Amino acid sequence: MKNNFDYIIIGSGIAGLTTALTLGNSDSIAIFTKKNSSDSATNLAQGGMAAMIDEGDRADWHIEDTMKAGDYHNKKKAVSLLVKNSREALNWLENQGVLFDTKPSLEGGHQIPRIFHTTDFTGKDIEKTLLKKVCENRKIEVFKNSLAINLIVKNNICQGVFILTKDNKITPFFAKSVILATGGSGQVYQWTTNPEVATGDGIAIASRSGAKISDLEFIQFHPTAFKGSASPLFLLSERLRGEGAKLVDEKGERFVDELLPRDELTRIIFEKQKTSEVFLTMAHLDKKEIIKKFPNIYNKLIKYGYDLTKDNVPVTPAAHYQCGGVVTDLDGRTSVKNLFAVGEVARTGVHGANRLASNSLLEAVVFGRRAGEYIKKYQISNIKNQKFQVKSRKLNFSSKDIVQIKNIKTKIQKTMWEKVGIIRRKNELKEALKTFKSIKKQLEKIKEKTGTSLQLIEVLNLAEVAFAITQAALNRHKSLGAHYLN
Repeated sequence: MKNNFDYIIIGSGIAGLTTALTLGNSDSIAIFTKKNSSDSATNLAQGGMAAMIDEGDRADWHIEDTMKAGDYHNKKKAVSLLVKNSREALNWLENQGVLFDTKPSLEGGHQIPRIFHTTDFTGKDIEKTLLKKVCENRKIEVFKNSLAINLIVKNNICQGVFILTKDNKITPFFAKSVILATGGSGQVYQWTTNPEVATGDGIAIASRSGAKISDLEFIQFHPTAFKGSASPLFLLSERLRGEGAKLVDEKGERFVDELLPRDELTRIIFEKQKTSEVFLTMAHLDKKEIIKKFPNIYNKLIKYGYDLTKDNVPVTPAAHYQCGGVVTDLDGRTSVKNLFAVGEVARTGVHGANRLASNSLLEAVVFGRRAGEYIKKYQISNIKNQKFQVKSRKLNFSSKDIVQIKNIKTKIQKTMWEKVGIIRRKNELKEALKTFKSIKKQLEKIKEKTGTSLQLIEVLNLAEVAFAITQAALNRHKSLGAHYLN
């Protein structure tokens, strides 16, 4: 098997695919994805992409909306770059074949309508379109069922990555640049909208390589996920409220401004749930328009037994987006040479302490393209291939070990939800930290005994990320954005 490429991209969501397509046709590119190519948060994204297209919009308005939502913890240069490149980003996606609605929508935190959709599963359409382009490119090779377990770093220079393949072999792959595009870590929480693959792998492997990590305490909880019995929860898009959906209690009474920034709205709903169930209703709006604009959400809710056009749909907050991550500059460079990060795994400074709705797809395109252009122009490799023995590990898992790993994962998720969640308390954060220290030791002992497997590595990564989020929350002594102390 070929194990030397010009560029290696870890992750197959919008950020990774955008970077790959920007790198072009002249060099060899490998994309590693731990399950199927379409298993990503991008594929689940119902919301659209914010873009300053309308003549009635202004850059400073979008910048201010983003800064305000982020509690002014944002990096203003990054926000300005994002906004001023939004038209070009939308045009680029359209040139790839994405067909956006012509009329922008309004979402919470935005002064005016500037959100572009393809009905109510924009992410799925973008993912499908970009994947098709990638598959047509002979220079890009996609490796499925391949988990990145560690980076190959010497003297703070990234030379490649160790991959755990589906046959449980650990294989080194080398490149002059490695790009992390692994998405977020929502699965660290009991209730999340994130897909099962979102286990914080990029944060964990970057941290182990010595890359700088920042702002992990800022976890955005989406205020309106469908209240189901198992995670991931089905997301009820921000756009529903932008189109006039109301939030009501058990008495049918409206209790909040539905277009508040996500962190504020989430806390209000969370507090309301202590005395009442919370519901989303669109019964007062035109039925035909609802079905026309939200066909996917409408059909999905029908399967759950709810009619979006007339029923009160039960909703609850759920972990949705990490605003921090691997620290990068405006070209995607991390503190480790030849290692880049794009998309949700990166802390570009755009989101600050809380993400403005529909800035994430935009960020992935703007900074994915920017990283790709920089790498293409400046990355020259002086790294020679090193010889590593390909190791096939025999697994010694008993049914007891498998159950124990599953139970540990559940314990991490439950602890994070209850003690490092929407509203935090210092004493509970300290308790959670002790729990995660103990869990990490447990997992290392299991690893020594049983060997390495995808499931075990995922839970090890979850434990590491849970610990890092909790420590970051303890280190921030005052409430800010999505980090709310009581």
